[in-house]
Amino acid sequence: MPVVTLPDGSGRRYDNPVTVADIAADIGPGLAKAALAGKVNGAMVDTSFTIDDDADLAIITGKSDEALELIRHDAAHVMAQAVQELYPGTQVTIGPAIEDGFYYDFAREEPFHPDDLKKIEDRMREIVGRDLPIHREVWERAQAMQTFADIGETYKVEIIDDIIPEGEEVSVYRQGDWFDVCRGPHLPSTGRLPKAFKLMKLAGAYWRGDSDKQMLQRIYGTAWRDKKELKDYLHRLEEAEKRDHRKIGKALDLFHAQDEAPGMVFWHNKGWITYLTVQEYIRDKLRDHGYQEVHTPQVLDRSLWEKSGHWEKFRDDIFVTETEGRVYAIKPMNCPAHIQIYNHGLKSYRDLPLRLAEFGSCHRNEPSGTLHGLMRVRNFVQDDAHIFCTEEQILPEVLAFTDLLFEVYKDFGFDEVLIKLSTRPEKRVGSDAVWDKAEKSLEDALNARGLDWELQPGEGAFYGPKIEFSLRDCLNRVWQLGTIQLDFSMPERLGATYIAEDNSKQVPVMLHRAILGSIERFIGILIEHHAGAFPLWLAPVQAVVLNITDRQADYCAEVVKSLQDKGFRADLDLRNEKIGFKIREHTLQRTPYLLVVGDREMENHSVAVRTRGGDDLGSMPLDALIARLESEVAQHM
Repeated sequence: MPVVTLPDGSGRRYDNPVTVADIAADIGPGLAKAALAGKVNGAMVDTSFTIDDDADLAIITGKSDEALELIRHDAAHVMAQAVQELYPGTQVTIGPAIEDGFYYDFAREEPFHPDDLKKIEDRMREIVGRDLPIHREVWERAQAMQTFADIGETYKVEIIDDIIPEGEEVSVYRQGDWFDVCRGPHLPSTGRLPKAFKLMKLAGAYWRGDSDKQMLQRIYGTAWRDKKELKDYLHRLEEAEKRDHRKIGKALDLFHAQDEAPGMVFWHNKGWITYLTVQEYIRDKLRDHGYQEVHTPQVLDRSLWEKSGHWEKFRDDIFVTETEGRVYAIKPMNCPAHIQIYNHGLKSYRDLPLRLAEFGSCHRNEPSGTLHGLMRVRNFVQDDAHIFCTEEQILPEVLAFTDLLFEVYKDFGFDEVLIKLSTRPEKRVGSDAVWDKAEKSLEDALNARGLDWELQPGEGAFYGPKIEFSLRDCLNRVWQLGTIQLDFSMPERLGATYIAEDNSKQVPVMLHRAILGSIERFIGILIEHHAGAFPLWLAPVQAVVLNITDRQADYCAEVVKSLQDKGFRADLDLRNEKIGFKIREHTLQRTPYLLVVGDREMENHSVAVRTRGGDDLGSMPLDALIARLESEVAQHM
């Protein structure tokens, strides 16, 4: 007689084993109709799942957070069925739900054409309309391999052979005559899949991600709870396309990339101005918060990376160079080099915490297929720092870092920060007692600031737990940027010690921390977030002075000089063009302020002020304009 406890704490007792669907019907007909799946003792299950012992149960409906992944997983299966109905002989391989959608990889001799997506999508809607029951079957491993071999699904046979151990059974989901190996769970029927889906694009994908294996054809799709969510998502994609930092970077003459240096950025003058503005801002913050800025070599002997453990774990990602019989790594990160600075001279507990910061240029051999403008590069600079401290100093240092991070994000216009705490993985170094203390320090720091955070059990680094900070941009996209990680391993491996108060020799804790992460990537995010229209303090050109006729040329030059003397980035446009043409051109360049000078402005020692948004602020004395600009910059700093 199982007792089922619901999320509100109420319990229901049943005389016999009961399914999730039965319980939903017992609660009410509305819930029975809305039920998509269940969550039994925290695990997602089908509505047909039988509960035969006491359990906690939550009914998953379309309003539940878990519904989207369920919907997308079913959309993948419906797509695979549609493809095999339309194109007999096509093999299905792997088809998961992913962020914002789903995909399936297919093996087919004839390539898909973009026009095929519409046909497949129409067939998917037809399958949804059939309302085919979806149910789980459990097969013997040998039976499953034979069945899939008989219908020519060689990839499925390989999956079963590699992943399912001898003696274990195979979970298979069937909808109508179509079936696939799958752990589930799934919706009760294809008719429960909302028709708010769309197939997006075709791509190539190697079987199991191995470039030595066969190239498959991947179809990407997106699926949502309703058509409004789908419409909103497609609108966000359109906006993202308009805001693509690569297009804006070219239009505004900020940077470029080329084949001779894949994954590395050629910064143009205007882009470099913004880059240096960001860097100088961070540099000032670090100085105010007690960091020492250092600079370490770009090339370090292989032996150092072997001692630190990076060579074994990241060898394929490291660029190397050789000279005089020695192998050197072009540094992929700064931490081992910072320990060398720490080790230079005896340290006492009185020297701690020691905060070493570096705008370190790093290189990582990212696969060429993953490179993407500023967002994924091979050469990047981190706003990197390492804090050497005692165990007792972990909590105050994490608190101070968190305060600094929120201060920086606010100045850049980001108010929503998502936080995740990643705790000890199975494979780790250090005692449980040390891990207990470290995890509690991170948790206490987050709670002390009243921050909402999500736990990620087992997702910490092998050397210590970490906090990850992510931002949400104007298109609702989430970008993981900041991090603080506790490291009990590397300082010991590289011989870092300090003399404790009792004169014993101790190993310091090392906090790896970054706020922006890669400066290149952060600027790419800023470009897309602002659509290239940077706030005044970040804009490479903050104001441009435009003459109407040649008579105002000298006065225009005086205005520019006055602005530059006050520290503003001002340009002069004396071209013999109509003023309307010049205003339009500089508006397209997202220049915050357009200062027009005619005879009246010259006589009155003023400027006619327009904004890039099209606002006409009228004539304004130069002193009043400078006061306005200073006030606007101060609001962001």
